[in-house]
Amino acid sequence: MKTTLRLVIVIIVLTVALGSIFGWKYLKMQEMEEQNSQAQPPSPVEAVTIESQSWRPALSSVGSIRAINGVEVANEVAGVVSEVAFESGQRVSKGDVLIRLEDSVDRAALSALEAQAQLANETYTRYSNLLPRNAVSQSQFDEARANYQAARADAEQQRAQLNKKTIRAPFGGVVGLRQVDLGEYIAVGTPIVDLNMLDPIQVDYSVPERAVGQVAAGRSIELTVAAYPERVFEGEILAIAPSINESSRTLNIRAQLDNTDGALSPGMFAEVSTLSAASREVLTLPRTALSFNTYGDFVFRITENDQGQTIASRQQVTTGSTRGDVIEIIEGLSAGDQVVATGLLRLRDGQPVKVSDQDASESQATDNTGEEAKG
Repeated sequence: MKTTLRLVIVIIVLTVALGSIFGWKYLKMQEMEEQNSQAQPPSPVEAVTIESQSWRPALSSVGSIRAINGVEVANEVAGVVSEVAFESGQRVSKGDVLIRLEDSVDRAALSALEAQAQLANETYTRYSNLLPRNAVSQSQFDEARANYQAARADAEQQRAQLNKKTIRAPFGGVVGLRQVDLGEYIAVGTPIVDLNMLDPIQVDYSVPERAVGQVAAGRSIELTVAAYPERVFEGEILAIAPSINESSRTLNIRAQLDNTDGALSPGMFAEVSTLSAASREVLTLPRTALSFNTYGDFVFRITENDQGQTIASRQQVTTGSTRGDVIEIIEGLSAGDQVVATGLLRLRDGQPVKVSDQDASESQATDNTGEEAKG
């Protein structure tokens, strides 16, 4: 009897405990449903308006910056460095002395040969005056003339050898790091310093075989490098290879750009856009306003629902070429449409939004103006 009573008491206690738990859970679920049923406050967003701009279609490629003239200056004769006439990184002009080699022996040899040439010249002149009077034979005159010409040639040869002891800049440009020291003995062909002509400067790149008809000498190009991501350098095509590369099926192109400030350096990796001859009107949008899913690119277009509430509606778009931070919109939007500019990750399709009074593009322009004013 007592056992039965205890069992009944345990069952009653468990029933009350479980009922309390389930009751509490039910109340919480009711509260959550009430909260979810309440209208969410609109999320504040910045909007940007789709604009129509005039763009010139561009063919994108990659290339490498090169100097118009770039050499590693070396010596033609061996010797000891007696003078270094430049500093690393210095700008030099054509003909400027870079280094001099010890040349005292060569100068002495030149003086001796010039003296021999002078004596041979005097003998030749004297025989020239005596020949009309038959005071010397024709063979003696011919020998004197040959001796003079040989002595003069020997002196010129020694003078040329002496001039090679002075190494000069073959063209104007900027020298690199000095690789020889004062008093050092250098053998023939020892690298002395790199010399590059940097203004103007060139870029070599290639385009696919199918794009051969889109390039021509004189066509404008735009170039960007990693060192200056916000800057666009402009130039034009200088020359085009006459044949297609058989291994890569590409066409090699060389373009030239102004480089007055020396921002571009040989060896830089460059992204090159070859512009077409004619421009076209395109719809543009900042790249920050685009997102990507498994179906492609999309934006959140700002529209109104049936209740007149401003919402962010997901819109698939087709994109085209890019120019810096701006991208071309081919399909999905029209000029004048407003889309959310930033913060797309926190939005969902149909979510209510509150657009700030100032357009995102206007806000950015204002910030840039303010920065210029501070500068």
